[in-house]
Amino acid sequence: MSGTRSGTPADPRPGGDPAAAARAELVRQIRAGGHLGDARWRAAFEDVPRHLFVPYYYVATARGYQRLSGSDPDPQRRARWLEGVYTDGALATCMQDGELVSSSSQPSLMAMMLEELRVEEAEEQRPGTGCRVLEIGTGTGYNAALLAHRLGDGRVTTVDLDEEITGPAQERLAAAGRRPTVVTGDGARGCPERAPYDRVIATCALPSVPPAWIAQCTPGALILAPLATGLIALRVTDPAAVRAEGRFLATPAYFVPLRTRSDPGARPGPEKPDTPGRRRDFRFGYGLPREVLRDERFQFLWTLTADGLTPREALVLWQRENRPRRERFGVTVHDTRQYAWLDSPDGAHRWPLPGG
Repeated sequence: MSGTRSGTPADPRPGGDPAAAARAELVRQIRAGGHLGDARWRAAFEDVPRHLFVPYYYVATARGYQRLSGSDPDPQRRARWLEGVYTDGALATCMQDGELVSSSSQPSLMAMMLEELRVEEAEEQRPGTGCRVLEIGTGTGYNAALLAHRLGDGRVTTVDLDEEITGPAQERLAAAGRRPTVVTGDGARGCPERAPYDRVIATCALPSVPPAWIAQCTPGALILAPLATGLIALRVTDPAAVRAEGRFLATPAYFVPLRTRSDPGARPGPEKPDTPGRRRDFRFGYGLPREVLRDERFQFLWTLTADGLTPREALVLWQRENRPRRERFGVTVHDTRQYAWLDSPDGAHRWPLPGG
């Protein structure tokens, strides 16, 4: 999912800003990939300096991990840091007890998700009030800065579990001239004091959809969140009755898991393409053909149906339905009941989500 570039970016203008040149090149690459067609989102990526939000990160080496920093006295390592910041890839940004526990998302995936929020629709439906967005998973603060650039500081609320995350993120946001509302709290509970919201975007993987998010939305609101190894786009039809429904987008997506107060010891890992599915580790095989286990479409189905199908049942369905792609699947939420489905919410293939 990530792109790479070689060489250190250089500004062709004498005395030019290498960070600005690198940012412009990243935007060019994202546009070449089919995103940032909206000039307003493009301006956000052009104007918001990612390097302010990733002052350091970690890269894997044969001996463990190397820390690259913008404040490194070695100019070559500083150049490597800057090149990595403006490469279209996820960056490991936080370590605890020698383990990587947080990352900055891939910029092109961020661009796609922000476009899929369709904030312009909410602005048209509520002229003069603007679109109010709740972000779950503040991380470095970069995504919140992009949202605030597009919508205005007062319309963006971002939540993360730990002060050690929200504190630095708030400082970096201020350094970038952005002041959205940053809340330290349990993301699964949303932020009722700032509700209602027209959009909810999560940057952490879910086992199911927290009902509080739906209840804090306006009718017709859109919730975009990672579920299984995909992105579900849910339309809220009735916030009071906690009703929402929608389909998965076509793209794969791998994010750190949502942590809640009920699971204080849980630690997320950095984004990586080989993240195993919920409660299913593909390394064990379960007697399934290797080529099937390696197919990311099967991995998605198997992960999504973990509470409803055995491995063999998942294989039979996958083969019978001609290896269905993500966009054929959807999710329905109605009060305390949540289930995934294939092709139609009223069809023959439905599976409960955890707690649903």
